[in-house]
Amino acid sequence: MDFDTPLAEAWIRAIAAAVEKEQSRLTELDSAIGDGDHGSNLRRGFAAALTALDGLRPAGPGAVLTRTGSTLISKVGGASGPLYGKAFRAIGAALPEPAGPADVAEALSAGLDAVRLLGKAEPGDKTIVDAWTPAVAAFRAAAATGAGLPASAAAAAAAAHPGARDTVPLRARKGRASYLGERSIGHQDPGATSTALVFRTLADVTAA
Repeated sequence: MDFDTPLAEAWIRAIAAAVEKEQSRLTELDSAIGDGDHGSNLRRGFAAALTALDGLRPAGPGAVLTRTGSTLISKVGGASGPLYGKAFRAIGAALPEPAGPADVAEALSAGLDAVRLLGKAEPGDKTIVDAWTPAVAAFRAAAATGAGLPASAAAAAAAAHPGARDTVPLRARKGRASYLGERSIGHQDPGATSTALVFRTLADVTAA
């Protein structure tokens, strides 16, 4: 299985559906340590991305993800729009056509690099990076063994979830939550949580 244009479109539609379903939870998490708008912002952004894709005749999977990223940057406020927008644009720019598991691993790594560059965050800072980093590592490790796209994506999703959960005891060192100091401890990071959703949906659409 290659990561082709229909799969890229299915991934974005699955993310939009997952964000719609989990909006309240994401908002609740963000209300504890942020501005309380993470769920609503992502919902608006991915809804806009679906509209943008409806009018697109993409030249490949990279074009789907690049358009998604550009839409998120233009439509989503707060930190999540630029971070996810830059990530998806970087993933799209790095994807060849066709894209096998190793290609997707490198593209997802490019997305992580874009997030880290923009947010200046490292693992342990209680951000998106805490879920994205283990997800990329797990995807790359699986792909390196010759695992197909579904197995590699499943490994990434399995690593992203505990990565998000493990932000609970961390003190935030980046973003809005960092202003709370010690009070940020004991709360799961909303960005890491939505990142886990992103990787879970990737596993779901590749397994379908």
